[in-house]
Formats: sequence, structure tokens, C-alpha cells
Amino acid sequence: MATKAYYPISEIGAGKVGFSRTRSIIEAAFYGNNVIKVNTLKEAYELAKNSPGTIVTDMPIKDGETFGLDKDAKVLLFNDGAVTGRYATARRIKGEPGVDEVKLDKVVMDAVYETRWKTMYHAECYVGLDPEFMVKAHLLIPEGEENLLYNWMINFQYMSDEYVKMYKNSKMVGDGNEADIYIFSDPQWVPGNRPDVDYSCLSDPLTLCYFDTNQNCAAILGMKYFGEHKKGTLTMAWAIANRNGYASCHGGQKEYILADGSKYVASVYGLSGSGKSTLTHAKHGGKYDIKVLHDDAFIINTDTCASIALEPTYFDKTADYPTGCPDNEYLLSAQNCSATLDENGKIQLVTEDIRNGNGRAIKSKLWSPNRVDKIDAPVNAIFWIMKDPVLPPVVKLSGAALASVMGATLATKTSTAERVAAGTDLNAIRIVPYANPFRTYPLVNDYDKFKKLVAEKNVDCYIVNTGDFMGTKVKPADTLGILETIVEGKAKFEKWGPFSDIEIMNDWSGKTADFTPDFKDTSYVEALVNSMATRVKAVEDFATKKEGYDKLPDEALDALKKLLDEAKNA
Repeated sequence: MATKAYYPISEIGAGKVGFSRTRSIIEAAFYGNNVIKVNTLKEAYELAKNSPGTIVTDMPIKDGETFGLDKDAKVLLFNDGAVTGRYATARRIKGEPGVDEVKLDKVVMDAVYETRWKTMYHAECYVGLDPEFMVKAHLLIPEGEENLLYNWMINFQYMSDEYVKMYKNSKMVGDGNEADIYIFSDPQWVPGNRPDVDYSCLSDPLTLCYFDTNQNCAAILGMKYFGEHKKGTLTMAWAIANRNGYASCHGGQKEYILADGSKYVASVYGLSGSGKSTLTHAKHGGKYDIKVLHDDAFIINTDTCASIALEPTYFDKTADYPTGCPDNEYLLSAQNCSATLDENGKIQLVTEDIRNGNGRAIKSKLWSPNRVDKIDAPVNAIFWIMKDPVLPPVVKLSGAALASVMGATLATKTSTAERVAAGTDLNAIRIVPYANPFRTYPLVNDYDKFKKLVAEKNVDCYIVNTGDFMGTKVKPADTLGILETIVEGKAKFEKWGPFSDIEIMNDWSGKTADFTPDFKDTSYVEALVNSMATRVKAVEDFATKKEGYDKLPDEALDALKKLLDEAKNA
């Protein structure tokens, strides 16, 4: 088995792997006499179907038997209330400077105690879809939250006969001391008023997402949005991967098989809404045979450069697929959407964001007919997807330090998948390292992994801007044309303006506008300088904030300062 579920008596005790205070608080709850084990997807479906508030649509689940469901299973819709996005403010990572684990442990201890009055459900699944990397995850969640339970089981790999056998034959992760993932969740939690629990350790008084990723456990309190449970689980799987020689990737990957039989593997990294799913699933008009790994979560072995998907299904925005769209044939469940009756009196989803932003659905693996769980061919290129208006639609980076630090200073805009504070400027550029806000380990770990891919494994590195270039929209046709030109080996890059380590491509298939940077335009140069200065400041801040927890090597800052100086001299 890939992670550890059972311990010889001699391996149980204080100071041993799997027995931190936080994990001991969380894992014990799974063995209470108020806990019911949910063993199959059929059980989870029936629980969710009969849960108060569930809308059982008349939309059939295509080939439901393939996923362990009954033939007549229907798409279930459940709406959470006012919160329809992730809430980063609630996250607390044990081990980070400023995180008071003593107080947080007591909050969780009390939350576990309060669930003794509730019936709790325990489910299991696998994260990672190849014998090279599979970890077992457990979720404990109260009665009334059956839709979260069901969605969690269908988002990850439920324990089918095929995958149970695969897991038994899989190798242990690392040195064999990685424990199963345990997640305790109570969306109904509210903080109490007890003198022995200090809630001042919470950044938000009503929610908590607390991770002890070194011991593979978490508590999610007061949070109803399914994305918290999905990303919370991935958070720990990515941390396990990071500890064991993999680059943890929040992005998509595909393999192009060209006419001559050669292969080109492209990885794209971006936040929700950046276009990473569009680029990952694009069929390019049938020009190539394509294999899709995943559009959201995978890992790269930094020695072999092979890649493994962590999830079988897709958690997509429904606004991209209007009611009646053929793609909706592959829906398994939906969240935060409306419903209505069609001309035959059948309940149909209203998939556009009318009720709220960020309506979501889980699509089955069958949606992508060219889907694979592992790509053995080594990755050829990394594409950092940014929305920075000073950047042309594509540039190529030279040097491993620059390639990695530009990923560490990936510039983007706030996604509608996130819950943000009132007054937040959704158009403001912000830095999200490697497009992964779910990292729970020092940033230098990701920096070193991606630097290794470029320096030692000859992986090329590009930035693609899928937003606008100084007011001119970069359309999907532009980005797809860029990818095709690079994949086919026809791309011609030349020195970009004043930069010695960045090249630009001015000609590609499907180009829709003139995106040539004008270095005679003082307003453009000023914006470019500000963009580079923002990156320099971000890396400088990494070295000081959180007591330097995310400090990068000096070479990273030097690479950015060089760009800033060159921009100033443009």
C-alpha cells in the first residue's frame, strides 16, 4: 500500500510518525460509536439523494455503472447558501510562523467533542491514479452533509475493485512512513463560548481550514463549499508528493502525438479562469492525436519527468456550458446552480451564473475521451499562464533561475472561484506563486523542483498571457495558435526589446491582432517597469514575511533585478 493505515504496536507512541497532537485529535474521531462507514459510491449516492434540500434532476448520469452507480442514477444538485467560493483567509498551516498550533488544536479538540451529538459518516478514496503514486484519504463529516460526502467520493477515486487491486500492488510512498490522509469536517460548526478555548487564533471567527500536512491531516470547520474539501485534500497530497521528489502542479497537462510519431508534452499552470482547462482540453481541430492527463491537479517526477494525475473527474464552472450543451451529458453532480422545468415537465439545471457566480459541476472522466492517468513521456515545456497586460501573448525564458522565479511571481487576477473581502479590486494584478495557493511547505521547495526540470531535464519555459495586452484582448485562438506553433517546432523567437534573457515570438498561426510592444511609448515602458518592480518586491517580501518562511535563493532575486534594470533602460 502507498500510505500507512496500520501500525505494529512497537510503532505506536509519542514522537513516532503518525502521532502528532493534531493528528491524534483528528484520527480518534473516526472510531467513535456515532460513526457510520460509507463503503460504496451507491451508498453515498442514496444518502445524498435523500438528504434534505437535494434537487434530484431528471438528467441521467451517462454510463453510471462505470462509476459504481446504478443505471438510473441522476445528476444531483445542492446549493450551499451565500458562500460559493474558496476562502483563503480561513487557512492555517501548522508549522508556519505565527500559527498558534496549541490554540488551534484546542479549537479542533472542542469541535470534535461537539460532534458526539451527531451521526458522522466516514468515507475513503484514493488520490493519485497510478501505482507509482497513490495515497489513501479518509473523510469524516456529519449527517446533513451527504452531498459533500458524495461529491468528495466522485471527485477523487472511489474504491472500485480495479483501484483496490491497483493500490494493493502499488509501492509505498517514500520510506514507507507516509500515513493515510485524515480530514475531519463539520460545515455546521460554530465557535462556542468556553473559557478554555481561545478563538483569537482564527483569522475569521466563523471558519477554519487547519492543516498539519507533515502528518497528513486537516480539520475543515464552518465551510460548506465543496471546493474547500477538494483543494484541502489535494493540499495534503501535493505536500506528500513534494516530500518525495515530485513537483506539485496546479495546472493541466497534455501530450501531443505528431504526424511523425514524436511526442510533445506541455504543462500549463494557472488559476481558475486563466484558461488552463481550455488549453488542456483543446482538440486543435483534430490536427494531432492528444492525450489529456488532467486540467487541475497532477505531479511530475523530477527524476523521470513522467507525470501522474491525482483525480479522475473534472470540477468545472457550469457557466461555460449553457443548459442543453452536449458537454452536460457527462455531469455527475452540480453545486450552486439553479433549476427549472423543461417543456416536458422535467427538472433541468440552469447552468449559467444567474443565481450566483461560480456555479460548479463535477464531470465524469468520460468527458475527455483521450484521457490518461499517467504520461510516461518526459515533459517538454512549462507554460506559466498570466494575466499581466504588459506581457505579449508569449515569451520564452532563458536560464533555470529566471524560469523558476517567474513561476514564483506568477501574475494574475482574482478568480470568481474565490471568496474575497468586500472592496477587493478584482482587476488588480496579484502574485500567486506557481498558480498554487494551496502550498503548505516553504516556497523554495517548488522553486527548486521547477528549476531542476529546466536546468537538468532541459524543459523549456514560456509565459503565455491569456488576458489582454495593453487593452487588446488575447483571444483563445491566439493562445492555441501559439501552442501549435511551438509544438510543431515552427516557433521563431527573437530578442525581446531590452531583455537579455527573454525572447518574443511575433508570428503564429491564428493571430488576431498586432501585439507588438512599443518601447517608444513611455506609458508602456512605465507599466513594464512597474510590473517587473512588483515581482522584485514580491520576492523581497518572501524573505521577510512569515519570518522568511518563503525566502528564495539570492539568485532568484538577482534574476528579477536584472530584468527590472533592463526594463528601466528600455
